[in-house]
Amino acid sequence: MTDFLWTRPDGTEIGTILLAHGSGAPMDSPFLERMTNALVAEGFAVARFEFAYMAKRRLGPKKPLPTAAEKLVAEYRFAIRQLLEDPDLVHPLIIAGKSLGGRVAVMTGATDLTPPDLGPVAGVVCFGYPFHPTGEPEKLRLQPLHACKLPLLIAQGDRDDFGNRYEVEALELPPALEIVWLEDGSHDFGPRGLSGATLSGNIAAAAAAAAAFAKRLTVEPVDVPEMTEDEE
Repeated sequence: MTDFLWTRPDGTEIGTILLAHGSGAPMDSPFLERMTNALVAEGFAVARFEFAYMAKRRLGPKKPLPTAAEKLVAEYRFAIRQLLEDPDLVHPLIIAGKSLGGRVAVMTGATDLTPPDLGPVAGVVCFGYPFHPTGEPEKLRLQPLHACKLPLLIAQGDRDDFGNRYEVEALELPPALEIVWLEDGSHDFGPRGLSGATLSGNIAAAAAAAAAFAKRLTVEPVDVPEMTEDEE
């Protein structure tokens, strides 16, 4: 079973975001705490979860290495299926993640998402997409972006080490992909002191972009069969 960490707004919910963590920090990291609070302020209900390797880090001194992104897609799909069984789930449902989590969400969006499987998933949001490994701009990770079947939004820092604005704007990207650039932002959206921008402002801008994105989505919920014991 997937353990979800829920954070909900006090008022009306505009949708639900399923949010995965980055490769090295858990679902309650300072960045995801701030990002979640900003999304909730926009009206989202946010369900955070951890991949198995990260959850195991909480159990002892050993720190399992991150699992390859391709092998995490099944875990992400499983989390979606569990979330869809929640009778109080508010649509649209958006799958999202920070860095590695966002990359896996995009890869999940390239799999079969037709009813009655994962049809109610409406879109994907990435908070800092790793276009390439840091320091290796030649090793591009564009195939998942082209293969994704869902509307896709990326919130990216101008000077992200995993794909800065200068690099990314020179790439051939899917025409439907939306990118929101965060002023002087790093991979964690933080600007330099003399830029005039702030971390809080960049996080708020990313959350506002996600809210505007969600309001443009029109996918209707469908009935999803309950998981069998084998699937669990």
